[in-house]
Amino acid sequence: MTRILLVEDHEEIWDFLSRRLKRRGFEVILAHDGQDGVEKAKVAQPDIILLDMNLPVLDGWTAARTIRADSSIPRMPIIALTAHAMSGDREKTIAAGCDDYHAKPVDFAKLVAQIEALVPVKEGAIDAGETQTGI
Repeated sequence: MTRILLVEDHEEIWDFLSRRLKRRGFEVILAHDGQDGVEKAKVAQPDIILLDMNLPVLDGWTAARTIRADSSIPRMPIIALTAHAMSGDREKTIAAGCDDYHAKPVDFAKLVAQIEALVPVKEGAIDAGETQTGI
């Protein structure tokens, strides 16, 4: 089962994403600020991280750079989740160490495709045919 670390501070978004990801067969670990995300990346060693960029305590850009700089954390893909959809924002997240970028509102089917492109599907994942939401 693919383990996803979801670092998101807005309850509506983490609730929506975690429920749907679990239905797809993913294991979801939650962190609600950037520092907690870095610590859980070390301990849980997920297969992939979904990282909101506007977080309390430690923002997503700093959290991504911290994860990449810490040799005790194995290399894992990071997808930036952000409401920033201006020109150059994708490049900024990639420069911070993220592997991909997903602008909010979340298009769940597209997000799952991005996850599956970065992490081979593990046994237990199912196709739930989820579609775009307004979150």
